[in-house]
Amino acid sequence: MRKTLKIAIVGLGVIGGSFALALKKQKEFPVYLMGIDHDPNTLNQALRKGAIDYGETNNQNILQQADLVIITLYPTDVVDFIKTHRKEFKEGAILTDTTGVKGHLVDQILPIIPEKVDFIFGHPMAGKESQGFEYADGDVFEEANYLITPIESNKQENIKFLTTILKTIGFKRVSEVNPQLHDEMIAFVSQLCHILAVSLINSDESGRETAEFVGDTYRELTRIAKINAPLWCELFLYNKKELLKAMENFQDQFNLLKIAIEKEDHTALTDLLTEATSRRKELEQADLKLQSATSKE
Repeated sequence: MRKTLKIAIVGLGVIGGSFALALKKQKEFPVYLMGIDHDPNTLNQALRKGAIDYGETNNQNILQQADLVIITLYPTDVVDFIKTHRKEFKEGAILTDTTGVKGHLVDQILPIIPEKVDFIFGHPMAGKESQGFEYADGDVFEEANYLITPIESNKQENIKFLTTILKTIGFKRVSEVNPQLHDEMIAFVSQLCHILAVSLINSDESGRETAEFVGDTYRELTRIAKINAPLWCELFLYNKKELLKAMENFQDQFNLLKIAIEKEDHTALTDLLTEATSRRKELEQADLKLQSATSKE
């Protein structure tokens, strides 16, 4: 891969900016990076920092020459962007997204994808709570997981090509999953966690000097409550079915703990806590096995 790769990043927020910085940092292949962002100040920031080589607030000639287009917009905006610019993409270009919900997006994108491009749906399992290019970090993808949700029209060589790029910028494991499984698991391992963090911090009684009593536990559990509300509203609502299922399962477990405490049922409470410890250890062991398997690939 010695030919200069022309890459367009659409949306230079914290994720798009991090992709740009990571791509600029790697030394495996030469890259010419172009950015599209509606905010000229963001483009100027990215240019000054060397994250991109060229930028436009609205496409004029970037998409026409980009070999790879990474769209880091909200789900609704991804759809609108494709609709608006579908005739402007380069023949044979690879397109990909970074959104955290797939079933809804696939349904919206499939009917409008131009035949001349290959749209490979993707989801980086890494990021930051803060918003904006100023928080972009070229190291944020190091050792992270990346999920690709292939569709029937994807070319295997393009998936392999994208996977190579992703691993070059730090992703440890790139997995392929179907959209249904993606949304089911993301509802549990990501969206439910954000719901819990929001619920926890919002349940605090007003007027209390909570900050005087806070320790690492509360800080860690509420870290992700500093949330991008417009984005997460879309993610929650577009994955409503799977998220509600995850919330109901959590509520069942919460109620078991509540009942055990109400009844002062020492045995039931101990069993629930012991099971949690066991499951956490199993998760840690499974994670170690995944890391070991990945290091041998």
